[in-house]
Amino acid sequence: MYHLIVPIDFSQEALKGLELAMLFSKKKECEIRMVYVRKKSNDYNPGTREEELRFAKKQFEQIQETYQPHLPPGINLKYVIRTGRIYREIVAQANAFNDSLIVASTHGASGFEKFFIGSNAFKIISATNKPVITIRGNKIPKRIKKVVLPLDITADTRQKVPFTVELAQWFNAEIHVVTVTSLQTDEITKKLKGYSNQVCEYIESKGLKVVTASLIGSNLTDIVIDYARGVKADLISIMTEQSQDVSNFVMGSYAQQMLNKANIPVLSINPKELHIGGAFRTQG
Repeated sequence: MYHLIVPIDFSQEALKGLELAMLFSKKKECEIRMVYVRKKSNDYNPGTREEELRFAKKQFEQIQETYQPHLPPGINLKYVIRTGRIYREIVAQANAFNDSLIVASTHGASGFEKFFIGSNAFKIISATNKPVITIRGNKIPKRIKKVVLPLDITADTRQKVPFTVELAQWFNAEIHVVTVTSLQTDEITKKLKGYSNQVCEYIESKGLKVVTASLIGSNLTDIVIDYARGVKADLISIMTEQSQDVSNFVMGSYAQQMLNKANIPVLSINPKELHIGGAFRTQG
C-alpha cells in the first residue's frame, strides 16, 4: 500500500494537492495522509497553541467530511498535526513509510502560516528522497494519459525512469521520451540517443507505449513545457538535481523553473533515491 503525504495549510490552493492525490487513489491502493505543521514559536496570531490545534482539527474534520465520500472504497483519508520546521516534518512523515510519495500544491496560504506551501515546496523537494508530485494552479487532470520524460546528457537523468514508469503503469499512460540539449554535437547526440534507446527498451518491456522526440533550445525548461503543451501531456517527470557542470539542471534553475512555469503536474525525483520501483541500469 502506498501512503500519499499531502501538505495542507487549509487554503483552497493547498486542497488542489489533495485532489491530485485523490486522482492517484483511484488507480492505486493507498492511504492519503494530510499533514499540517505547527511552528514551535508562539509568536503568531490568533491566540494560543491550543486555539491553533482546535482550528486545525476542525478544518481537517470538515475536509474529511467533504472529500472522503468521493474516494474509492477502502481508501482512507487521515490527517496528522506535527510541530517543527515545515519541510522537515513533511519529509519525516513521508519517511515513516516505506512506500510513500508527497503530493502538494506549490501555492497556498493560511491565517497561521503565510505562504505555507509556496515557501516550502522547494525545500521539501530538495530535502526528501521520496518522489514528489506538485501541481501549480487549479486545473487537475481527469487522468494521466501522457507523461513527458525528458533526458539530458548526465547519468543521473535516468534515475527517474523506474518510478515514472511505475506511475505510468497505474494509468496505462503513454510515455514521451524527450532528449533535450542546448548544445548539439556528435558526441552529445550519440550519448542522448543511447540513453533514449535504453530507456525506451525498458518502458516497452513494461508493456507501455513510448514516443520519442529530440529538442534543442537555450532554455530547457521552456522547450520541455512547450512540448508537453503541444502533445497535451498530463505529467512531466524531472530530476531535482543534476551534475553541477550542467547549470540548466541545478535545482535552483531548471527544476525550480519547471515547478514555477508548468501548468500540469510535475513529478520530481531526487537523484539520491536509487532504483525506486525496481532495478534499472544507469551506467553509461
